[in-house]
Amino acid sequence: MIRLMGIDPGLRFMGWGIVDVEGNRLRHVADGVLATQSGDDVPRRLCDLHEGLMRLIQQYGPAEAAVEETYVNRNGSSTLKLGYARGVALLVPALAGLSVHEYGAMAVKRAVVGTGAATKEQVSMMVRRLLPGAEVRRADASDALAIAICHAHHRASVRHVAAGVRMA
Repeated sequence: MIRLMGIDPGLRFMGWGIVDVEGNRLRHVADGVLATQSGDDVPRRLCDLHEGLMRLIQQYGPAEAAVEETYVNRNGSSTLKLGYARGVALLVPALAGLSVHEYGAMAVKRAVVGTGAATKEQVSMMVRRLLPGAEVRRADASDALAIAICHAHHRASVRHVAAGVRMA
């Protein structure tokens, strides 16, 4: 069994999700959102995200982390701030000794729903179906669990290829 952490970066809301993987079975462990105060300055908010992720890693002990890649949008300032949060999401697990993997939004949607054009609602519905008992309350947490599921599928494929298992 291996425990994986998925992280959906965001400066205001950073989603996180923890799943256990044993063979091809997934089990929901926990999920949630780290929220920062929009009135605080950016360095304070980054510190809050750092401290929150460190607490989660210490509490749940994941072995690996997966982070969603950032897309560029029209608002340069928003993209830059998202990049700051993404830096924290990459740095904290790396500092804790976890291997960190990155996946684009389309890859996550394909892994969870089967199509890169899936809506947020479709992703959320499939996350609930793949992780029975998960009562995901926020889209950011659902996205983080989807990232963890994507990583679980990807690492299983890599292991099969390395072992020379022929896939149909």
